[in-house]
Amino acid sequence: MKNVHQTDFLIIGTGIAGLSFALKVAEHGKVLLITKTTLTDTTTRYAQGGIAAVMHQTDSIKKHIHDTMVAGGSLNDEEMVRIAVTESRERIQELIEWGTKFDKTKNGEYALSREGGHSENRVLHHKDSTGNEIERALYEAVRGHENIEIWENCFAIDIITQHHLGEEVTRRRKDIACYGAYVLRDDLKTISTVLSKITLLATGGAGNVYLTTTNPRVATGDGVAMVYRAKGMVKDMEFIQFHPTSLFNPGETPSFLITEALRGFGAILKGIDGKEFMQKYDARQSLAPRDVVARAIDKEMKTIGCEHVMLDCRHLHHNKLIEEFPGIFAKCLSIGIDIRKDMIPVVPAAHYMCGGIATDEFARTSIRHLYASGECACTGLHGANRLASNSLLEAVVFSHRAAQHALDIFKKISFCEKVPEWNAEGMVLNEEMVLITQSLKEIQQIMSSYVGIVRSDLRLKRALDRLKIIHYETEELYNRSILTREICELRNIINIAYIVINQAMQRKESIGLHYSLDYV
Repeated sequence: MKNVHQTDFLIIGTGIAGLSFALKVAEHGKVLLITKTTLTDTTTRYAQGGIAAVMHQTDSIKKHIHDTMVAGGSLNDEEMVRIAVTESRERIQELIEWGTKFDKTKNGEYALSREGGHSENRVLHHKDSTGNEIERALYEAVRGHENIEIWENCFAIDIITQHHLGEEVTRRRKDIACYGAYVLRDDLKTISTVLSKITLLATGGAGNVYLTTTNPRVATGDGVAMVYRAKGMVKDMEFIQFHPTSLFNPGETPSFLITEALRGFGAILKGIDGKEFMQKYDARQSLAPRDVVARAIDKEMKTIGCEHVMLDCRHLHHNKLIEEFPGIFAKCLSIGIDIRKDMIPVVPAAHYMCGGIATDEFARTSIRHLYASGECACTGLHGANRLASNSLLEAVVFSHRAAQHALDIFKKISFCEKVPEWNAEGMVLNEEMVLITQSLKEIQQIMSSYVGIVRSDLRLKRALDRLKIIHYETEELYNRSILTREICELRNIINIAYIVINQAMQRKESIGLHYSLDYV
């Protein structure tokens, strides 16, 4: 067959989850990493705050578990929380060995910060660009590895399962297995059939289902959508986390994140009148968990009729402020805001999905030989709301566990020889791009208006009714179009929107990030 590629390990996504997994399995087999733009264009790169771990004697595993469970509304899987927290120090040490440089104090100890929902200082960081530093270190390690092949500017259209092998095979097999993926290669203008023994989805989040998001443009929920179409298990997608403080700068995409660590450093949320307001909503005030703070800001904005609130850093030590948060200082200064003298206008933005592809303690999905790690996976760690800086930790812990399990079985797995090449029959026409871009805007407007920080049964029904029309139009367009990344992403975003709305409609309570006016 033409355009067929075989590899032991196929990894879709190149953030912390994908790269750390790649480095572990590459010592034992052939690895193919694919990314839809460049190797470092990932959500990991945008993570400012840091990575949480129990690092000093006054802290404890018990405290970290407690803080995670409280933030998650106790909907967390406590065993998964225990695994992530207990294994945190080992995984941190690996990141350091791979070359990550976390900030240290003058005494040579790691400088630990505190963020909302944490009862202790336990967040390791590299200034206000921790994710970028981790990505740099992993990138350098991966680039030099002889067993790792990298395909940039490639888009995974679908994972390959029995559904692609014909009706008879599908009828005979009740369980589902993954044999690889169909990959659209921009450089060759072809669709390759990639056969793999083990596949890891590390495709990140889905923030672009909303109008305003801190996620990069690549975050379109691809991994979750692929598993959903393959009839795999997806859960808890109603829990979409809105970061309380993105920089209010209309027209900028993605929205610039003002890290929670700045509030941990002492910054205070205030209304546009300069008065504090968080004391009305929570005793922890500006350091309450993200769901509490985002709802408080949303209510203040709607009550007053303003487009943003303010974050005040003016009272903080100026030199230390700039030293700890150089990226935020530079960004704000570039649009005329000196955070030493001016308050920062901030607004909530779609940030993180706590649900995703259902996985177990070894990152296995409901589909055999398919693993998922990072934001696209739902391990149960976060429950109804993510505790700040637990996401990078989750990715390295469960990618490590996925690698352990995959290495035990991959040599016993054979490549599937019955996989057909991609069927492009009927795909002969490229419509005007405006049909895709307009549908995307409509979905983002629907989700932002009806399925945002505050929801209701009526809003959810209205969103679903409108989405059904766009879904029908897009499937018609998809089935007759020559495939492009844009049409595939639109299709994935529609799938994500449907899952979020559907699972939100099934949740008959207000808890964590799912807040409904009908169940207060």
